[in-house]
Amino acid sequence: MVGNYLGDFVKGDPANPRHALPAGVVTGIRVHRAIDAFTDAHPDVDLVRDRLHPRCHKYAGVAVDIFFDHFLARNFTELTGRNLDEFTPYYYETLRQHETVYPEPARRMLAAMILHNWIPYYATFEGVERSLRGVARRTSFPSGLDTAVLDLQAYYDEFEAAFRRFWPELVEHVAGQSV
Repeated sequence: MVGNYLGDFVKGDPANPRHALPAGVVTGIRVHRAIDAFTDAHPDVDLVRDRLHPRCHKYAGVAVDIFFDHFLARNFTELTGRNLDEFTPYYYETLRQHETVYPEPARRMLAAMILHNWIPYYATFEGVERSLRGVARRTSFPSGLDTAVLDLQAYYDEFEAAFRRFWPELVEHVAGQSV
């Protein structure tokens, strides 16, 4: 879990001594990167990304990630066998226990994530919209992300079907990883 969380914060080789990360975290970062590569090449992700491209252009992939987080949160028990409301505090506590090895931006984001309880909020349109607007504020030019929730609403069934085809393949891919 920790390595997956840090995957976008640690640049370069996570095993490099300058990062001072435990072996398990290094493995988690490598799994995170394998998930990203699999996701970026998946035809169902391409389908959703193509649908979003007219609005979000190069940020369409960011919107796909957030939309798929939405579908995961909405269907968490069905897809994972765990209750999201029970899993969330465990997830936050696990991340907190290891934050001494995090780069500063990861610490700040974790504090905000816990304070605002982001994880279950992804299950709502309001949570998706807030997340998209937060990312849009950090882009260097208009990204279309601030209104991308309109595409989620317009193509909801199509996007959810794409996610449901993608999810079991991702789970199988991760299970087969040896990093």
